[in-house]
Amino acid sequence: MADLNTMYRVIILYMLSKVEFPLTNTQITNFILEKDYTNYFTVQQTIADLLSSELITAESTHSNTRYRITEEGRETLRIFHDKISDEIKEDISIYFTEHHYELKQETAIYADYDKAVGGGYQVHCHIRNLEIPVLDLSLRVQTKEQARAICANWEKENGEVYAMLMDTLLQ
Repeated sequence: MADLNTMYRVIILYMLSKVEFPLTNTQITNFILEKDYTNYFTVQQTIADLLSSELITAESTHSNTRYRITEEGRETLRIFHDKISDEIKEDISIYFTEHHYELKQETAIYADYDKAVGGGYQVHCHIRNLEIPVLDLSLRVQTKEQARAICANWEKENGEVYAMLMDTLLQ
């Protein structure tokens, strides 16, 4: 069992090392479940173990968590890279080739909210290109429902909002 747990850790570290942007919990989990490497609970436990070992870092929003590999994680991957087969590495490579745009878009555009000082909620909407901020927009709203609606609509309408802002500000 220890070898399988090591393999799951190395799979996740390998995935995170192969992209220049963070991956969400959903993206990592979907790949591993799609390939039937293990079950959902094992993936979540493995991610928790990697976090507690500081081999990955997490950035959480209300809708998902985004993970990055740390320098310690890269060093661990260098030591244990042989714990996953070339076939698994190829599966990861193919998955990233086929889904690169979608994976990047999912982590490049996101929104979150938190309680604001003095009442209400502060909503933070982001568009990033390889972690370089393209647009960071913060809005203050009165209710949690408004904050949630903005976050949900940001995913669908971010391109239109960005274009409108650019058109208006560059006149």
